Order: sequence, then C-alpha cells, then structure tokens
Amino acid sequence: MSKKTKKKAEEFVPEVLDIPEDQIWEYHIEGLAAPHINKPFNNALPKKIAFIVFMVIAILISMYFSVKVLLNTGKLEYEDIENGVQLTQFSNNGAILSFDVDYVSEIEYKDNSLQLAGTDGSDAKFKIIKDEKKPITSIHEYAFNCDGTLQVVNIGATVTNIDERAFYSCWALQCIYVDDDNPNYCDIDGVLYNKDMTEIICYPIDHDRYLRLQNGYAHLDENGVQVSDLVDDNGNPMEELWWTTEKYDAEFFKEYNLKTRTYVLPSTVTKIGANCFNYANVTDVYLPDSLKEIDTLAFYDEGNLHNIYTYIPSTEPMLDTSYKAVSTLQGLYYSLPDKLEKIGSDCFTKDRGLNYMYIPSSVKEIGHHAFWDTCLKEEGKLNGIAEMNIGTDEAAFKSKKIGSEWLPKYDHLLFHKAVEVKYNADRADLQNVDWWYN
Repeated sequence: MSKKTKKKAEEFVPEVLDIPEDQIWEYHIEGLAAPHINKPFNNALPKKIAFIVFMVIAILISMYFSVKVLLNTGKLEYEDIENGVQLTQFSNNGAILSFDVDYVSEIEYKDNSLQLAGTDGSDAKFKIIKDEKKPITSIHEYAFNCDGTLQVVNIGATVTNIDERAFYSCWALQCIYVDDDNPNYCDIDGVLYNKDMTEIICYPIDHDRYLRLQNGYAHLDENGVQVSDLVDDNGNPMEELWWTTEKYDAEFFKEYNLKTRTYVLPSTVTKIGANCFNYANVTDVYLPDSLKEIDTLAFYDEGNLHNIYTYIPSTEPMLDTSYKAVSTLQGLYYSLPDKLEKIGSDCFTKDRGLNYMYIPSSVKEIGHHAFWDTCLKEEGKLNGIAEMNIGTDEAAFKSKKIGSEWLPKYDHLLFHKAVEVKYNADRADLQNVDWWYN
C-alpha cells in the first residue's frame, strides 16, 4: 500500500527593491502613485482656507451652545404670529419652579444681579414681569425642552395651540394646569388633555413625584420643599421606591406602584397623543376600550411600564384617573384595546418592562420601530416581548400598513434572534397573568 504524499505549499519569497539611497524619497514604483515629497498640491491654499474657516465656525458654534447652557439665566423668547404671540423658548435660570404661560413676560433681577438666593426659588433675587397687553396664544415645539428644574406649568385661557413636543424631556415637570376658561385645553389633576377629553396630550414626566406627596409617601418641610418619607434598610432617606427591600416587601411595593405609578385614562379618550407618556415613571396603565389611536413615541422609553390593561366603559363617562378607579373598572382584559386602529412609530420603543403584547385584528396601521428594543437577553434567553401575538391570520395582517422594523428583536454581539410571531392567537387570560415582579 503506497503512502500518500503531501503537497508542500510554495514558500513566499519577498521581493527586495534595490533603491539607490539618493533616490529613496523620489523613487517611483511602477503601478503606484509617484511620491509627493516637497511638491505643492493643486489648489492647496483654498483647501487650507476652507478647512480653517470650517473649524473656526464649528468651534464658535460649540462655544455658543456651551455658553448658552452655562449662562442659563431665564431668557424668555416670543414671536408674533398671525393670531397673537407664541412662546418659542423658556430658559430656566435654575430657580423657577412654576411658570405661567398667559402673558409675554420677562425676568427682572433685583440690583441688576444674576445671583440667586436659593435653587428652590425661595428668596430668589428676581421677579417675573408680565405685559398684560400681550396675551400668549401658542406654545412652540420644544419651548420647554430639557428643563430640569421646572415643576409646574400653568396654561392661561388665551392659549389655543400647544405643540405636541412643547414639554419634551422636562425631567422635573410634575403638573400642567389649565385655566378653566381655556377653550381648547383642560387638565385632570395636572395631566394635560384637549377640552372634550378625547385626547390625552401630556402626562408630565415627574408626575409620580406629585402622586407620592398626595398619597402619603412624602411631606413638605417648613420651606415648602417636598421630602420623601421612604428610607432604605439602613435608615437612609431615598427619593422613591424602585424594588422590594427588607423594609418594603412585595405587598408594600405593589401598593406603592398602585398609588404612584398607575394611571387610568378617562373613558372619553380615543387618542393618546404623540410623546404623551415618554420617559414617564408609570408601571400600569388602563386604557378605555374605545381607544383608537396611540400616536408616535407615545410610550417611548418607559422602562418601568410592565402592564397594559383595557377596560370596557359604562354608559356614564369615567373621569377618575387615580388608582381608586381601578377597583370600579368593568370588563377588564389584558393588553391593547379591541377597537384600536393605529400604533404610531416608536410607540413602545425601549419599553423592556413589557412581557406580553397582543395586537387585535382592528389595528390597521403600525409605524416603523413601534416595538423596537423591547426584548432583552437574561440568563441565555429572551425576555420582555419575546413573542408577538396577532389576532388575525398572516395574510390579513400583512395586507395592513406596516412600517419597517416594527417587530422587536434582539441583536447584540453574537446573539441574534427575532421574536416569534403567532397569528390567529388568542388573547392571554387576565386571570393567568402574574404580577410582573413575582
């Protein structure tokens, strides 16, 4: 029996260039670009000038916005529009906790000093001067953008238009109150609605802090500043409760979430507006069966949202939005309403606390990335929305208006997995739904 021979790979022999030392900087190798040592480039000066101008402009813009942030001294900007005056920018000076949107205003500092006596607004060396000849009729998009101090906004009777992004990322905002005589808007306990309460417009990001005070988890000190009554297991004060501890067991935590992080939409609501609940600290939301539209970014980045329930309204309007209404709700079922028609783009993006989703056959439109980043890997398996339940067959569902990348999926490093889609699925039985932290 003959032995098999192995073919040896040819050895690589590097090519050595014999370049004279005096030609080392100008030697031209065939097939490559010629050396460009000590030779001028074409149009070099204009290119240098253009680059320098670009860099100067970039640096100046960066300095402008940096200084604007550092010198945040309460600048109020307005613009004359066709039907009145529009508030275009509110820039907090670090001490304004409450602001009225009713007349054109300016901040007047005492003794021409920009120094503030207290960040809570007490004894501050300024006052807000109003021009009652110039009522505000409109609030521009991002007018209060990214304010981290303002807690209360009071909307006057003359304001007839509020952009859906007016209060975007107002991290400390607890309540938005509306004058009773306003023709277009109203509020229910500090949450903004249109006048007939068919649309919820803005649930303030820090509204749960207001609810903690209302429900006995905090108190006001002698200066009127809210102080939490919660302490950790070592007795150290903490702002709010995020999980069960030795001191606060599961029953306490469940009650705490019920009273401070639960919201019931009125039975009159048919639309949840764009950006309405984004970033808000809500764990449980109750939707009326009559709801037809959940708009763009409505629940964006609500990582603590764990349960969505739907109730069937009675003949009388239900306007109680507090936790006390939960025990009175009829016909409860799990997940989205059976009359829902539209789910907006990025509607539930980053809501990783959700672990179940059912899309009823009534839905006609789902925007792009509606459920993006709602699943996560834990202990080697997918959690969050790990499957999508569809209340109709595949052909009927795919005939609807469906945006790109609407499904949740996990895509990180070497772990790639799309969630399973179950068509003709039955809705989960509410009785079999476990409380999320068990």
